[in-house]
Amino acid sequence: MKRAIAALPVLIVLVFGAFFLWGLNPDRDPNAIPSVLISQPAPEFDLPAVEGVGVPGLSRDNLFGNSDPVVVNVFASWCVPCRAEHAVLTRMVERDGVRLFGINYKDKPEDARGWLEKLGNPYERIGSDLNGRAGIEWGISGVPETFIVAGDGTVLYRYVGPVVGAEAEEKFATALAQARTRNGANS
Repeated sequence: MKRAIAALPVLIVLVFGAFFLWGLNPDRDPNAIPSVLISQPAPEFDLPAVEGVGVPGLSRDNLFGNSDPVVVNVFASWCVPCRAEHAVLTRMVERDGVRLFGINYKDKPEDARGWLEKLGNPYERIGSDLNGRAGIEWGISGVPETFIVAGDGTVLYRYVGPVVGAEAEEKFATALAQARTRNGANS
């Protein structure tokens, strides 16, 4: 019994050391947070439009029946990384014909409106998630997060953090191309 008690601190140090080494693994992607939504239908939600922005709100029904997959971006005017990714999303809409829908997360309508007036509005639809309930349903861990949703409403991909930089943009573009191929096969 004394040996077991004496070995306990060594065992604890080994367990913590293993977790530490696992965390330092350069091949591990800290942004690769698993989502229970992948390959599942999009969650139920129905959000009103952001007041004064001039585009309709967003609901689960808007994700169905699209010939191309849609991109759902969760953003907020108070989110600094969202500002960085905004130009990338705008470019995807303008250059690649991406259908972009937005969920404005826990944001004052006047702040969201001012932000979109200043930066431009690439969103086809924007739902106002003032209380954060839709964000919970989508399982977000923070903003920004971006999802690719197939025409049948199935969530195909989740990107955590801003889609900024060559590596992130390439990763997202690849996922979008795969989603478009899948959508074409299901049409």
